[in-house]
Amino acid sequence: VHRAMTDERLAGPVNAVAPEAVTNREFTRTLARVLRRPAVVPVPAFALRVAVGEMADALLLASTRVASAKLAQVGYGFRDGDLESALRWSLGRPPLA
Repeated sequence: VHRAMTDERLAGPVNAVAPEAVTNREFTRTLARVLRRPAVVPVPAFALRVAVGEMADALLLASTRVASAKLAQVGYGFRDGDLESALRWSLGRPPLA
C-alpha cells in the first residue's frame, strides 16, 4: 500500500495481492502444514449455503483470479516468493531448514 501511495508510476487501482494465485485447497493445505495441524475434510458447498445463506456464494465459494500486474511492471519485489514462506513469516513460524 505504501508503494502504491508513493510511486508516481502507479496510478489508479492497484491489486495488492501475492505474485502467484493459489486455490483454496492449496492455501488450506499450506496453512495446515505451517501450523502443524491436519487439513480436515473440506466443507461441502451446500453446508456453507445452509450456514451463511446467499452470501456463501459471493464471499466463500466464488473464484477470483486477481494479478499484481501493475506492481510487477514497476519492479516491485515481494518479501516472500511463495505462500508457505509468507505464512511462516506472518504467523511467526520458523522457516524450513
